[in-house]
Amino acid sequence: MGRRVAIVGGGWAGMAAAVELSRSDVQVTVFEAASMLGGRARAVEYRGLKLDNGAHIMAGAYRQTLELMRKVGVHESSGHFVREPLDLHFPGLFRLRAARLPRPLHLAAGLLTCRGLPLAQRIGAARFMHTARRTGFALDTDISVDALLTRSGQGAHVRRFLWEPLCLAALNTRPQDASAQVFLNVLRDSLNGTRCDSELLLPRCDLSALFPAPAAAFVGARGGHVRMGCSVRAVQGHAAGFEIEHTRGNEHYDAVVCALPPYRVAEVLAPLPLPHGLLADIDALEHEPIFAVYLQYDEGAGLPQAMVGLDGGLAQWAFDRGRLQGQAGLICAVISARGPHQQLTHEQLAERVAHQLRARFARLRTPQWTKVIAEKRATFSCRARLQRPDQATPLPRLVLAGDYTASPYPGTLEAATRSGVRCARLLMEALHVHHVHP
Repeated sequence: MGRRVAIVGGGWAGMAAAVELSRSDVQVTVFEAASMLGGRARAVEYRGLKLDNGAHIMAGAYRQTLELMRKVGVHESSGHFVREPLDLHFPGLFRLRAARLPRPLHLAAGLLTCRGLPLAQRIGAARFMHTARRTGFALDTDISVDALLTRSGQGAHVRRFLWEPLCLAALNTRPQDASAQVFLNVLRDSLNGTRCDSELLLPRCDLSALFPAPAAAFVGARGGHVRMGCSVRAVQGHAAGFEIEHTRGNEHYDAVVCALPPYRVAEVLAPLPLPHGLLADIDALEHEPIFAVYLQYDEGAGLPQAMVGLDGGLAQWAFDRGRLQGQAGLICAVISARGPHQQLTHEQLAERVAHQLRARFARLRTPQWTKVIAEKRATFSCRARLQRPDQATPLPRLVLAGDYTASPYPGTLEAATRSGVRCARLLMEALHVHHVHP
């Protein structure tokens, strides 16, 4: 008892670490500079509505995230999210639905019967997955996703409607830059897993309410603290522990989880005796944006299903917030990764996306209002052969949590929560804490 751990950052990684540590005899304090938990996957209030800074979805393969959600009381039966079979649908152009068969037949049958692809490309896609399965989804040398698809003989249509949209959605990085090995890791654990692993989990509430807020309640019920609007300026060494310098004063802690976005890590940890190369490498990471374009139409307007793919414009996916969260007539269109859209004003961007939706869905005419939420550094750029830092540092009681740290996965919620849990376990070992409560 009495071990005090500071968690700097209340995003998904930080709150994952907080939940895991709170289940042991550790006093946890989370410092979050913003007024809302969730970091780069959080709620945003606008016009009396709870919006999100991106339409983050989960897959059934997100085992760590789902386990943590269950621990803090967020179950599938609680209505926080809906689970749907894999259904990649570009209305009028392409549709792939997983069959109700055991793995790997569920995907093979889906590929062979999907609409919108020539037979040769359907067979080629199935062969691509078979080859990846036979080689253990491993490459001798990492290359770009674009190079992998070219080497595997994937045709133009299957690239356009399947592999490239999946790459953008999962890695938030353009196929010509994205890591083929990380992409294969995603395919291995989702499309190649069980039918449940490939299922999509669509939130029915805002992202902060999906995990960070229930996690904060969980921490508070176990004697921990979550300090909102409290920014950490620096972490310094002090005796056997650390001194946290924040906007409300200075405090001492036995250990620290640095769960800040990578572009703030070097600034806050600069006073510590860490290898210069470590902080420099983190600071040098490139980042990719996510733009969420919200368009409010008449209450009767909507999409043919909760999530659809978009083609021939800027946005790649659209979500019907009326179907998912009861926000009637509200559509969220998502633009992943960098591109020419970054040069447009928010008004121009919303106009382009409204035109893209109108061209595909006749009922979506002129929106009543629009709102663009630009997360300019939403994820790290998941490039081929990128070396990512480990969660452990040369200081035994200082760990790094975040989706950018070492992981087989790209910058996803699952990568974030996995890093947080590993950080908690590293500190429990360093602090000689082993008692875990339910």
